[in-house]
Amino acid sequence: MVCRVAALGGKLTKKLVENLGPGRHGDGAGLYLVVDPSGARRWIVRVTIKGQKNAKGAPLRTDFGLGGADVVTLNQARERALEYRRMAKSGLNPRYNAKREVPTFEELSRQVHIDRLPTWKNPKHGQQWLNTLRDYAFPKIGRMPVDAIGQPEVLMCLSPIWTTKHETAKRLAQRIKAVLDVAKASGFREGENSVTAVNEAGVLPKVKAKVHHHDAMPWQDVPTFYAKLDKRTATAAKALQFTILTACRTSEVLDMRWDEIDWHAQLWTIPEERMKGGKPHRVPLTDEMLRILEPMKAMASTYLFEGQKRHHPLSNMSMLMLLRRMGCGEFTVHGFRSTFRDWAAEVSGAPREVAEAALAHQVGSEVERAYARSDLLLRRRSLSKNWSSHVARKVKDQI
Repeated sequence: MVCRVAALGGKLTKKLVENLGPGRHGDGAGLYLVVDPSGARRWIVRVTIKGQKNAKGAPLRTDFGLGGADVVTLNQARERALEYRRMAKSGLNPRYNAKREVPTFEELSRQVHIDRLPTWKNPKHGQQWLNTLRDYAFPKIGRMPVDAIGQPEVLMCLSPIWTTKHETAKRLAQRIKAVLDVAKASGFREGENSVTAVNEAGVLPKVKAKVHHHDAMPWQDVPTFYAKLDKRTATAAKALQFTILTACRTSEVLDMRWDEIDWHAQLWTIPEERMKGGKPHRVPLTDEMLRILEPMKAMASTYLFEGQKRHHPLSNMSMLMLLRRMGCGEFTVHGFRSTFRDWAAEVSGAPREVAEAALAHQVGSEVERAYARSDLLLRRRSLSKNWSSHVARKVKDQI
């Protein structure tokens, strides 16, 4: 027993494991904690296998993953590393001879989440992926070994929300399937994926998808509403004015930073990581838009439209709540994009590709998009000026 405790000693502590920055941190005897730039933490062990050579004829030295640090504790990692070193010392390759415990569904889900962190569009999307499993799968199957999850267990997760929260249920099914696919690829499961089997069996009721339209204010009514909005001094009112003028999405406006603006060129460039389509989007700034932005400089905040917390943006519900307070609760903030599109088609006479480019929509086939190198900025600038003139015409009348 004394020898075992000594063998499991090392340089790292629980506190260090939780707080060390990016890099590879040695515990000793070949065990390392690897911290990725994203903050994900995982264990690896490096061993030299007795009697085996690599392609260059040198002793075969190789690394083995032991799991994420949020799932595998420091002591567990040391025990597994010790097991791997013993096998390697005996001439056995741990890749083929290690006895692996079957992880629970929650353990493997969290590991899959960590492994996929670099692929998420943004941290929020990655957290949503895990939250869906946390809310609807972990309470029912989280503690079950992944090799024990069959069709009944999948149905137990999906059935309660299949008709009441159908979109969420579909995402849940996709995420459970992804975890079970990884389990099979890792050698923890065999046979068909249980989610696939449930889908093919057709045991869940068919749900007719409802087309959800964002309620849009008629373009004829916008100037009057905008003039009422202009009399308000709240930041939410200014953010809503700017959102209407630019026809941008709520998140694009609320997360807007000062360094994204080129004042000389009168141009706002939204970086790709904040765009739904994953490509940078340039927004021409009109005089009316600049009139809204100029007073915001006095806030000296990281964000143009600062919320209640210093250097934090407004809540994504702030503009919607303002609409309701102004007696326009039947409309949505996103609906103003549709309002702009209707005006562009019925009044401006702008070509379809220009109007769609203003909304950062992709049009045409993949081949057509590949040849469409221009974002039509000059033509969109003219369209934006005309839209701003229409929207703000009653503001100018009352000044």
